[in-house]
Amino acid sequence: MVAGATGAGICLLQFWEPAPPELVVAAIGRSHAGPVCWGTNEHLEQLRRELELYFTVGCRFTVSLATAGTPFQERVWNSLRTIPYGATRSYEWVARTIGSPKAVRAVGLANGRNPVALVIPCHRVVNKDGGLGGYGGGVARKRWLLEWEASEARGPAATNA
Repeated sequence: MVAGATGAGICLLQFWEPAPPELVVAAIGRSHAGPVCWGTNEHLEQLRRELELYFTVGCRFTVSLATAGTPFQERVWNSLRTIPYGATRSYEWVARTIGSPKAVRAVGLANGRNPVALVIPCHRVVNKDGGLGGYGGGVARKRWLLEWEASEARGPAATNA
C-alpha cells in the first residue's frame, strides 16, 4: 500500500496497484496545497501500527484524517466510518444516513473516490441485494477483506472493533 499524510492527518492510503506511485503522488499534490515529499510523520507511524493490528487481530482505525473531498463526499466518507468492523451496509443505507435517500448513485461515486482505503471502509459497502458491486482495489480484494473481517469479528478481535 502507499500512504500520504499532511501535518493534520492521513490524506491517502491506496493499494500500490493498479495506480503507479507517481500518479498517486500527483493526485495528492492536486488535492492538497503544499509540498508532497517522501518520509514519515506521527500520522503515518500511527497508521503503520494500526494497519499491523488490522491485518493481525483486527481493529478500528483511530488515526487522524486530512481528506480533501467535496462536502457531499466528506458526509459519505464519515458515514462509512460508522460501519462496524465485520459488517456491511448498502449504498442505499449510506444515502439514507447522510440525509440524501435518493442519492444512491452519487454515494457510489463518492465511495469510489475514497482516498483512504481501509481507514474509510468503502469495502464494507455492498449492493442492496448483498452482491459485492465494484471496488477500486478489485472485487477479489474486497471479497478477501470482507471475509477477513467477518472471520475476525466472530473471534476475540471483535472486542477491539
